[in-house]
Amino acid sequence: MESEDVAMNEADSLEALSGVLERLTENPYDISLHAEHIRIARSTGMDDQVDSALEMMTAFWAAGDEVWLPLIERKLHTSSLDVPEDLRAILDLFTRAEQDYLSMPILQKHLEFLVDRFEHLAQFESKPDGLEELFSPEWMHETLTKVVSLGIGHITKGHLLWDIQRDWELERLQNASGEEREQLVGLVEAMLLERLQQPHSTYSSFTTNYKPPDEYESLLVKASKMRSRAVKGFQMREDLENSLARANFSLEGYAYYLGVERRRKNPDMFVLKALYERAIAEAAKRRFVGEPTAEEALRSFWIGYVDVLRQQDAEDEEQLLVFRRGMRSIPVSGDFYARYMRFLERALESEEAASEIHSTYEKAQSIAPLQTDVEQLVALVLARAGFEKRLVEAGKAGEQGFDALMQIIMDGINRVRKASSSGDPRLRLEKYLSAICLDLADLQANAVILWEDTAKHYKTSYLAWTSYTEVLTKQHMYDDARKAFRDIAMKNLDWPEAIWEAWISFEQLHGTVEELEDALDRIERAQTQVNNRRAKEAEKAQLAAAQLIAETQATSVPVAEAPVPTQTELMLEPTSMQVDSAFASETSTKRKAEDEGTPESSKKARVEEQTVAKLKRDRENCTVFVAELPAGIQEDELTALFKDCGSIREVKITQLPNSLVATVEFMERDSVPAALTKDKKRVRGQEIAVHLAWRSTLYVTNFPEDADDTFIRTLFGKYGEIFDVRWPSKKFKSTRRFCYVQYTSPASAESALELNGTNMQEGRTLAVYISNPERRKERTDSDANEREVYVAGLSKLVTKEDLETLFKTYGTVKDVRMILDDKGRSKGFAFVEFENEQDARAALAANNHELKKRRMAVTLADSRVRPKNKAPGYREEVRNRSVRVRNLPSGTQEGLLQQALEKHAKVKRVEVFADLAEAEVELENAAEAGKLLLKPDSIVFNGNTLQIVAENSSGPPTSRPIAPPSATSGFFVPRNAVSRPRAGLGSKQRGLGTAQGSTAPAAGGSATSGSNGGGGKGQDDFRKMLLGGK
Repeated sequence: MESEDVAMNEADSLEALSGVLERLTENPYDISLHAEHIRIARSTGMDDQVDSALEMMTAFWAAGDEVWLPLIERKLHTSSLDVPEDLRAILDLFTRAEQDYLSMPILQKHLEFLVDRFEHLAQFESKPDGLEELFSPEWMHETLTKVVSLGIGHITKGHLLWDIQRDWELERLQNASGEEREQLVGLVEAMLLERLQQPHSTYSSFTTNYKPPDEYESLLVKASKMRSRAVKGFQMREDLENSLARANFSLEGYAYYLGVERRRKNPDMFVLKALYERAIAEAAKRRFVGEPTAEEALRSFWIGYVDVLRQQDAEDEEQLLVFRRGMRSIPVSGDFYARYMRFLERALESEEAASEIHSTYEKAQSIAPLQTDVEQLVALVLARAGFEKRLVEAGKAGEQGFDALMQIIMDGINRVRKASSSGDPRLRLEKYLSAICLDLADLQANAVILWEDTAKHYKTSYLAWTSYTEVLTKQHMYDDARKAFRDIAMKNLDWPEAIWEAWISFEQLHGTVEELEDALDRIERAQTQVNNRRAKEAEKAQLAAAQLIAETQATSVPVAEAPVPTQTELMLEPTSMQVDSAFASETSTKRKAEDEGTPESSKKARVEEQTVAKLKRDRENCTVFVAELPAGIQEDELTALFKDCGSIREVKITQLPNSLVATVEFMERDSVPAALTKDKKRVRGQEIAVHLAWRSTLYVTNFPEDADDTFIRTLFGKYGEIFDVRWPSKKFKSTRRFCYVQYTSPASAESALELNGTNMQEGRTLAVYISNPERRKERTDSDANEREVYVAGLSKLVTKEDLETLFKTYGTVKDVRMILDDKGRSKGFAFVEFENEQDARAALAANNHELKKRRMAVTLADSRVRPKNKAPGYREEVRNRSVRVRNLPSGTQEGLLQQALEKHAKVKRVEVFADLAEAEVELENAAEAGKLLLKPDSIVFNGNTLQIVAENSSGPPTSRPIAPPSATSGFFVPRNAVSRPRAGLGSKQRGLGTAQGSTAPAAGGSATSGSNGGGGKGQDDFRKMLLGGK
C-alpha cells in the first residue's frame, strides 16, 4: 500500500512538473512560476530535475544564494577538483553567481575554495597541466582582491571576507625571503593602509613585525589618523545598522537608510554602493518567496542605484555593468530600460548607440509581462522615441528617421491600448505624437486624425475629448469642434464639467450669441442628467455599503449579541471607512513651554488645562470643503446642514469667479466622517459636493526661485478652479520655497499631479504631492530651527569652508549660510544647519571656540526667539532700512506681500500684524528702503492701495508697531513688558517667551483674501479675476 501511495505521489509531482514547464515555456519572465518549478522539482526527489529547475531560473532571471548555493554545492560534489576543466567550470560558476546579487555566503565560500585549492596544489612540486596561470601566487592575490572587493563595503560583515585574504597574504609573507619579502611587505602594507580607511584594521602588529624600528612612530601616527576617520564613519552609521537589524532588515528600513546616505552633502560612494547591493539582495530574496511589495521595492532600489552612479559621475564601465545586472533582476521594468537607453545615448557614439538601443528595445518587446503593464510600457516607448527624435532634430537620422520615429510612437500607442482596456488615462504617447505633428513636422492634419481616433477609443475620457476639440480649434475647424461638443455634452464622461467649461469658453471666443446660448441650454440639460445619475449611483453605493456592514457585524458577533444598526449608523459608517483612522494621540500630560506661566491654584485648574490641550486646533483634519453651492446661500443654512455632525467652530463662504464654495471647520476631527455623508445632498434644489479639504490641496515645492503667485496660478490653473494659493512666511527662514495650491475639487488636484517630476528651469524637478496632513513632517521644514545653530563673533577672515570643516566634526552638515556685506566679506555671523537635531545640540560644544584668533559664540538658531543683547547701533541700523506698510487687506499672507514688494525693492523680512492691518518690512539696506518710501507710483495689493511710511526711530525696541497713545496718557507700555510673567510662588521665569505671542498668521494656515469694498470696477478688478479672485 505504501509503495502505491509513493507511486501516486510521484505521478502527481511529475504531472505538476509537466504543467509548470508548459506555463514556463509560454511565459519564462514570471518569477513565481520559476519558484513553483523549483519547489515541485524538489518534491520529486530527483536531483537532475532540481538542477534543471535551478539552471532554468538563472537563464532568465538574476538569482540569489537560495538558487546558486545548491548549484555550487552540487558542482563541487560531482566534479574532480584535480581536473583543470572541472576547476575552471567551478570558478566560472562562482563568477556567474557573484554577478547577480551580493551574497556574503557565496563570496566567503569562493574565498575558502580558492585558499583550499591553493594549499592543496602547493603540496606538489609542479601544477597539473592545463592550469597555466591559475592558482599562482600572483593570480591568487589578484583574484582574492577582486572577490573581497565585491563585499568589502558591507559595514558589519565585510571583515569576514577581508580577514581571509589578510591571513593568506600574511602567511605568504612569513614564508617569503629576500627580494620577494621586500616586495610583499610593500604590497601588504598598501593593502592594510587601504583597509585602514574602514573599521576593523590590524596595522599595529604588522608595523612592529615587518617595518624598521625608526619608522614605527611616523607610520603609526599616519595610520591612527586614517583609522580615526574610518571609526568616525562607522560610528555615524552604527545606529542605522542597529535599527536595520532590529527591523529584521526590512525593505522599509533599507529605504530609510539609503535616503539618509543619499542626503549627505558628500555621499560616501564606498558605503552607498554596498548598501544598495545589500538592499537589492534582500528585496530579491523576499520577492522569490512571494512577498507582495518586494518587486516594487526592488525596482526602486535598482533605479536609485543607477541614478546615484550617474549623479556621482561613475565610470561608464561601472554603470554599464550595473545596468546589465539590473536588467536580469527586473526585466519587466520599463523605467529601468528607459534609463539604460538614455545611458547608451550618453556613453556611446550615435551609430553604436542606435544599434544597442534598437536591440535593447527589441528585447524588451519580447518580455510578455512588460507588454501588459501600461506604466512600464509608456516609459519604454517614450525613451525609445526620445532617442529617435533627438537624432531627427540633430540631422543624424537619415531619410527614414522621421518615419521611424512616427512608427515607434504609433506602435507604442497600439500596444498600450492592447495592454489594458483602460489604456493610458494620461494619454502620454498621444500627447507626444501630437506635439511632434504640430511642432516638429507641421502635420496639423495628422494631429487632428490622431485625436479623433483617440477620442473614439477613450470614449469616456474628458482629456481625450478636450484635446480633440482643442486641436480642431487651433486649426480653425470651428464647426467640427462645435459638432464634437454637441455630441459629447450628454455622454457619460469621467469629468463632464471640464467638457462643459471648454465648450462655453469655445463659444465665447468663436461663437455667435445664438450658438453660445444653445451651448448653455444643452449644458444645463446635461447637468440635470448627470446629477440624477450620480444621485442614483450614490444611493446604490450607500445601500451596498450598509449591507456589507450588516453582513460583517453578523459574521463577527454571535447572533444573540449582534446589534441592529440604526439608520444613522448605516449612513455614517461607509464614509468613515474612507477616512484615515490612525490619528495621532494628543493626550500627553506633560506641560508645554507656553503653559509654564499659567497660575495653578488647584487640581481643578490642571484638569481644565488638560481639557484645553486636547482641544488644540487641528484645521487640516477637522475641515471639510463644500463646493457647487447654490447662489445666495447663507452661513446659517450650512450650519443647520452640518449641525448634526458635531460641534462647528467656523463656517466661511467664499465667492470665486465661477462658483460659490465654503469651508466648515469642526471642533473635533471625529465629526468629519459624518460631515462627508453630506456629499451629493441637495441644498435649495442643487446637489453639493463635500470632501476633506486636504484632498483637494497640493503641496508644491522645488519650483524656480523667481516663481511667484501668478506663475503658480498660471501653471496649475489649467487643471481646475483654484480656491487658494498659500505661501509660507520667510521671516524665520529666507530659503523656504514651497506653497499649497487648493482646488475646489479633489479631481482637479489629482489631475495636477501629472506635473510632479516636470523639469523646470535651472535643472529643477518640480515636486507635487497631495497635502496629506499625516505626512507633514516628511514635506516641511518645520523642525529647521531645532537643526540649526547661530554662530556669532566670527573673524572677517573666516570662510564657509572653515565653518564646514569645524562643524562637521559634530555631525553631518546640511548647509552653511554666511552673512556677507556688500563687498562679499563676512559680517561676523553665520547659520549652520545639520541633518538632525541631535547633531545641532552637540555643536553647542563649540561655543567659545577660537577660530582665526577670535572666540565665537554658538547658540541654537531659533529665530523666533531673538537675543536681547545686540551690537551697539544694531537696532538703529535695522530701523534705518525698515518701513511700515499700512492699509493691508484682510487675511494678508506674509509670503504674498513679500512677493509684491520684491518687485520694487530687495526685501529681507516681512512680518504682518493682522489686528492692525500693518506690516513691518526690513529691506537689505537703507537705499532699498528709500526706494519704497520715494516711489512715485502707489502699490496696489489685493485691491488695497498700500501706505508706506518710515519706521518710527524713537521709542523702545519692539517687533510690533508702537500703539497710539491712550486718551488719558501720553505714554505707552512696551509689548515686552506687558507679556512678561510676574515672578512669584508657583510661577516660572519664561525667558524670551514673548516671541510666541505674535498674531501673524501661520504659513500653513488657510487665508482667504477679503475684498475691498466700494469703488467701480477697473484694471485691479480684472487682475483679481485673472488670478482666481485673490
